[in-house]
Amino acid sequence: MSLLKSASVVSLLTLASRITGLVREQLFASAFGASATTDAFQVAFRIPNLLRRLFAEGAFSQAFVPILGETRVKQGDEATHSLINAVATVLFWVLLVVSALGVIGAPALVWLMASGLQESGGFDTAVLMTRWMFPYIGFMSLVALSAGILNTWGHFAVPAATPVLLNLSVITATVLMAPLFQRWGFDPVLAVAIGVLIGGVLQLAIQVPALRRRGVLPRIGFGWGALVAAWHHDGVRRILRQMAPALLGVSVAQVSLLVNTQIASHLGAGAVSWLTFADRLMEFPTAMLGVALGVVLLPQLSKAQASGDVQRFSSLLDWGLRLVVLLALPSALALLLFAKPLVAVLYHYGAFTDADVAQTVRALMGYGVGLLGLVSIKILAPGFYAAQDIRTPVRIGIAVLVLTQVLNVFFVPMFQQAGLALSIGLASLVNALWLLRGLKKAGRYAPEPGWWLFGARVVLATAILGAGMAWANAHFDWLALRAEPFLRIGLLAGCLVAAAVAYFGVLALTGLKLRQMLRR
Repeated sequence: MSLLKSASVVSLLTLASRITGLVREQLFASAFGASATTDAFQVAFRIPNLLRRLFAEGAFSQAFVPILGETRVKQGDEATHSLINAVATVLFWVLLVVSALGVIGAPALVWLMASGLQESGGFDTAVLMTRWMFPYIGFMSLVALSAGILNTWGHFAVPAATPVLLNLSVITATVLMAPLFQRWGFDPVLAVAIGVLIGGVLQLAIQVPALRRRGVLPRIGFGWGALVAAWHHDGVRRILRQMAPALLGVSVAQVSLLVNTQIASHLGAGAVSWLTFADRLMEFPTAMLGVALGVVLLPQLSKAQASGDVQRFSSLLDWGLRLVVLLALPSALALLLFAKPLVAVLYHYGAFTDADVAQTVRALMGYGVGLLGLVSIKILAPGFYAAQDIRTPVRIGIAVLVLTQVLNVFFVPMFQQAGLALSIGLASLVNALWLLRGLKKAGRYAPEPGWWLFGARVVLATAILGAGMAWANAHFDWLALRAEPFLRIGLLAGCLVAAAVAYFGVLALTGLKLRQMLRR
């Protein structure tokens, strides 16, 4: 399957995931608004998610996928299957222990993440939901293992579609289970926590048929002897050695998230929720562009690295970066100039008030400042991971973490939760530029000809798109249109379609051959 086709498949399925994710957040916001209870849920859900990103999709995937690809290229399928079984065995038993410890230590985890909930009254609720949702990390870590295997075998559809199941499960819990919980005298938000756990089970279950069809379904060893043998497997040892610096590198971003959540929990009831709702909107273009391309590029970069094809390695990065600039720059401007219509149309229903819209808009604009950096990191970091160079991104990440907290000192007193988003956005730009410089300095990336002309075309088209969005933002009263939701949705859709037509129309008029660039 070609890179473009693979990226398109992942992008389309990621689009489905993000659309259902936005519906999930929309229903959650409408049903519960932004309060101490919703803050408690966001914190409780963030704890297993943080660990999932830290271990499963973070350090583990970054170490596992390149070594798995290299083993398959150099040693064949038999050695690869042995590696898969050993890794699955070790991962399963480690996850069992971690999940048990997480359930027991939930009060300490919630305090570390958001001690401010003790002031707003959501602490005990957050502890309860953390205990219910913590096993989610176990399911998602095994999903990350499955996704790494399937992606290495060139199968991207099932891993990309998997998050849809979580969204559908949470939607069902919000619409059907929450009213029942309320009728029975329980806090209705607790139903959503159960929906998250069910979603984790479904996401793992859907991997099994795809793995079995390709003959790569992991065989988990039970018993002490099987665990010891798996632990001493050479491939497992290599992955663990690679995970150590990778863990430090990924932990930098997660420590930043932990610190920001802790700060937000002290900014008053609703602050964590406003920041989370803005983050969900920001993740839409981040996942559509950065995650989709990163998922596809990492195995391809690993193969180019293993075969010593330096030119292909550089060309893959160049192709990914051009797509990022082409699509992320206008998206960033939209988050800055069109934030209010986006937030109003998606969240402004039921319990979500005008004040909630205003606070979420401020945070979303902060993220918009750094969207280009946030997406670019997803393309640039795999350039290091594929070469099994984890230390460089780690050093950069630590410096950026320090920078983020220095920026928080200045911006949080002025902009509250929006200051947290702005600090992340600005630091992400620095992170991306630093990674780009590192790849060029190491000789892994050399920009191909035509960047200046390409950039000028994109900037011109983005400026025209931005002018139209600024006019639409000011011309319509998006909050007053709450009484006419279908009209408001239609206006938003019309504005976005017109913006896309104008943007790509200007690119075509200036001579950019989009199809040729994509097929390259």
